Amino acid sequence: MNAVVFDRFGEPDQVLSVRDVPIPEPGPGEVRVRMIASPVNPSDLLVVRGLYGVLPKLPATPGFEGVGVVDKVGGGLLGWLVKGKRVTVINGAGGNWAEYVVIPAKQARPVKADIPDEQVASFFVNPVTVLAMVRKILKVPQGQWLLQTAAGSELGKMVIRLAKHDGIKTINVVRRRDAMDELKTLGGDAVISTEDGPIEDQVRKIVGGDGVRYALDPVGGDTGTGAFNSLASEGRLIVYGTLTGEPIRIDSRRMIAGKRVVEGFWLGYWMKERSIPESLRIFHEVGNLIRANVLSTEVGKKFPITQIIDAVHEAERPGRKGKVLLDLTKQS
Repeated sequence: MNAVVFDRFGEPDQVLSVRDVPIPEPGPGEVRVRMIASPVNPSDLLVVRGLYGVLPKLPATPGFEGVGVVDKVGGGLLGWLVKGKRVTVINGAGGNWAEYVVIPAKQARPVKADIPDEQVASFFVNPVTVLAMVRKILKVPQGQWLLQTAAGSELGKMVIRLAKHDGIKTINVVRRRDAMDELKTLGGDAVISTEDGPIEDQVRKIVGGDGVRYALDPVGGDTGTGAFNSLASEGRLIVYGTLTGEPIRIDSRRMIAGKRVVEGFWLGYWMKERSIPESLRIFHEVGNLIRANVLSTEVGKKFPITQIIDAVHEAERPGRKGKVLLDLTKQS
C-alpha cells in the first residue's frame, strides 16, 4: 500500500515521502481500516517538525484523524460490531496518511450516513476540542464574553458558530485587519487586530470593567500574553496550542490580585478521562452540531496521497480557505 512516511524530523516538504509499505494486520482488540480521507491538521505538521508534545518513534506516518471503512478485525466484540462500517478514525499514535491503518477497535467510531465523508474525516480534532473547551470546561454562560485568539483558523470559526448558537458573545483576535470582515459576517460580535494595539486595551474598550472571564489561546507569545492580561479578576484562560513556540508571560501580581486561572488543554488526555458512555454522548452531540452546520468543517482542496507535498504547501498557505484533505482512494 501507499503511505506517507518520514524517518527524521524537519520541514514537511523536506522529510515526507510516499512509500510502498506492507498492508498492516490487526491484532487482538484491533481493527484495520481502509482509509477514505484524512485532513492535514496543524498538529500533524507539528509532529513532522518534531515540535509536538508527544512524538512517535521513527520512521512514522502522520495523521491523527480521518474517515474509512473497517475491513478486517483482529478479534474482540467491539471489532465485530464495527466490521464493514464507515467510521471516524481516531488515531492518537498517528498513522492515518496511508491507504490502510490499524487502530484499537474502540477508536473506530461509526458515524451515520447523513454526514458526508469530508465532515467525518474532520469529526474529532477541531469539533471535540471546541465543544470540550467552550461547553464542558469553561461552561460559558449565555450572554457572557468569550475571548479567543487565532480566530481566523478553522477551529476559531467553529468557536464563533458554537458561541452564536449558544448565545455567547465573542471577541475574536486576528493578526491582519483584512481578516476582520469575514469573522464579523460569520457572527463574531467583536473582531480586533493585533495591528491596532495591545489586545487588553482593545478588549477593555469593548467589555468595560476589568476584562473578560473566559478566554482561549493557541498562540502563546505576545498574543497569549495579551489574552491573559485581558482576564477579569476571576477570569480563566485555556491554552490549547503554542503556534509561536514562545511562552506566555504571566505577571504574578495579576495572578495574586484575584482568582485568574491559566490551564492547559490537550484533547487526547482529556478524552482519556472520559468514560465510554460520556464519550458516546460527546460524539452524538458533535454529530448533531455538524448536521446543524455549527461544528461543520469548511472543506478546501483535496489531494491524492502521491501529492502530499502539494497538500502540505496548500495547508500552510496564508489566506487559504477550508481544510485540506488527503483523498486516500486516489493515486494521482
